[in-house]
Amino acid sequence: MAVPFLMNPAGAATSDPAHPAPSPKDVHIYPFKLGDFKITVISDGIRASDKPEETFGTNQKPEAVADLLKANFLPTNRYVNGFSPVLIDTGTDVVLFDTGMGEGGRANGMGKLLDGLALAGYTPDRVTLVVLTHLHGDHIGGLMEAGKPTFPTARYLTGQIEYDFWTDPARVGTPAEGNHKQVLTKVVPLKNKFAFIGNGAEVVPGIVAMLAAGHTPGHMVFHVASGGKKVVLTADTANHYVLSLQRPDWEVRFDMDKAMAAETRRKIFDAIALERVPFIGYHMPFPSIGYAEKSGEGYRFVPVTYQFEAE
Repeated sequence: MAVPFLMNPAGAATSDPAHPAPSPKDVHIYPFKLGDFKITVISDGIRASDKPEETFGTNQKPEAVADLLKANFLPTNRYVNGFSPVLIDTGTDVVLFDTGMGEGGRANGMGKLLDGLALAGYTPDRVTLVVLTHLHGDHIGGLMEAGKPTFPTARYLTGQIEYDFWTDPARVGTPAEGNHKQVLTKVVPLKNKFAFIGNGAEVVPGIVAMLAAGHTPGHMVFHVASGGKKVVLTADTANHYVLSLQRPDWEVRFDMDKAMAAETRRKIFDAIALERVPFIGYHMPFPSIGYAEKSGEGYRFVPVTYQFEAE
């Protein structure tokens, strides 16, 4: 049934006093069917931040950013970012895309992936493959728990370009050094379980990777198809449903190659809009799935409602 679920405290993933059972309002999942695949979007949490103009539209006047937010009924001095890993059960594999903030995010109300998995009926050892769209901290933070692999029986996959960039010692002494250190802590210990892929690689039957660089050098999106139905996992191609989609050419502080990121946004969302296929964006408003409609300078985000229930 394609509706968000809230967690019953009795369904918490752990009784560890250091990680107490969340209240019912804390854990959100969105399960739906795509052909023969069972897909569950899991909210790892949300984070509110001030001064949106310092993150989005950094090449614009602050007034332009404020005007666009106001026109979309949003506050002009604050924005909320969500984090949404995706679980796909193909019937053969249980594939997890990205891992959220992990234990490092829990003090700030994030790191809820494991509770979401429990609510969906999965234990960490049922995950057979972990796919990382890219290696930013909010995507790799959940790989390890207390120094041990969170998903003990899984194999792992990410882009070769991405891995090579973030593990390169040349990152030391640059603005990328902090994330480089996180990769050394979270990703490199699992290297022997990793496979590294490039553009066009098949992850498992029905799921294909596509290089979508700009946000990071090896950022990837994934095309998912089953039973004649499709969805695209766009990861961080767009990081805000208004500021990045309605103005795809506006620069985003988190995009490493800002010109390439803008070009990639247009390429990906032009295709999504033309084909009228749904997409799941890691930072879109939960349940993080919707459609992109060509509108004005960019695209209008159309959130999913009952489309999957009606099929």
